[in-house]
Amino acid sequence: MTITRRYLVPEISCDHCKAAIEGEVGGVEGVTAAVVDVAATSVTVSGGDDDTIRAAIDEAGYDVAGVEEVSPGSNGPAR
Repeated sequence: MTITRRYLVPEISCDHCKAAIEGEVGGVEGVTAAVVDVAATSVTVSGGDDDTIRAAIDEAGYDVAGVEEVSPGSNGPAR
């Protein structure tokens, strides 16, 4: 089963941020989806390794402030 995580990245503010992060995270081995929500300043990622995803977000120039595991198709933490 693929794990989906939501990363809080407070510095996200525009479509440039979105493109930079999605480009880096989308190239991580095992990642099947990476979607940046500019308004929510978050990145939702399916698949991949947490440490590698964090490193990719850092490589794009952003810091992760927090992360939560989410259930597929939900908007909140996994139960």
